[in-house]
Amino acid sequence: MSHTAHIPSHRKPRRSASKLAVRAGVAGGVLSTLAMAGTASASPSAEPLAETTLEMPVLDMDLGAEVSSAVTKAAENTRLAAVEGELTAQEESARTGAAAEAKQAKEEAQKKADAEKQAEAEKKAKAEADRKAEAERSARGSERTSLKSASAPQGTGTVSAPATGSAAAIVNFARAQVGKAYVMGGTGPSSFDCSGLVQAAYRQAGISLPRMSQAQSSAGTSVSLNALQPGDILYWGSKGSAYHVAIYVGGGKFVGAQNPSTGIVERNLSYDKPTGAVRVL
Repeated sequence: MSHTAHIPSHRKPRRSASKLAVRAGVAGGVLSTLAMAGTASASPSAEPLAETTLEMPVLDMDLGAEVSSAVTKAAENTRLAAVEGELTAQEESARTGAAAEAKQAKEEAQKKADAEKQAEAEKKAKAEADRKAEAERSARGSERTSLKSASAPQGTGTVSAPATGSAAAIVNFARAQVGKAYVMGGTGPSSFDCSGLVQAAYRQAGISLPRMSQAQSSAGTSVSLNALQPGDILYWGSKGSAYHVAIYVGGGKFVGAQNPSTGIVERNLSYDKPTGAVRVL
């Protein structure tokens, strides 16, 4: 048979487009091979080719499905890798966040503990300072009491019985004027100066005294400040020329019209120790 002999074909069932494409490629390769063989047999010295029947190879596979499956699998692997990476990142972020929160909580707890310690220390320090201050106040109070006892005139403030008779009238009137105003030249009833108050008080006992403090300081018998009695006249300055007078009311106290700022007040003798005293009763 010549090299141009008909090559019978064998019909096969219809295949898919992908299989046909593969078959076409294979057929093309076979035809190329046959063409090269035909060229060689055209030579005069070539031997005639034996009749050969070739069958186109058929690939029994669905390449489209395989490719689609491979693409799907690759996409799924990519998605799974992305998901795994995201989960890993989230886990790392969670660990980092948890560590930061734990550190912050620890720092806040430490700050709170330090603040509580500081507050406790300040509380203890304040309590200690208050204790010391109270001790110092008590010591100063005791010292003042001792000094007052040492400097106070003997016999003042130790009257065994309240004033009676004329002395009581004088004392009660003087105390009733406490709080009223001091007015220079005042003789009552709403305001007094120092000698005006003494004169008005003695008037309650029916005794008439001179108007001025100088004369009142020498109106009676001089008495020691250690032996005062209620109703005695106290004076400041020299006897006969005193610049201020008041009435001793017992218990180491006196009542006097002091000045425009204080008005008529009752004070301890230690507030303003008098120079001397006279007794008129």
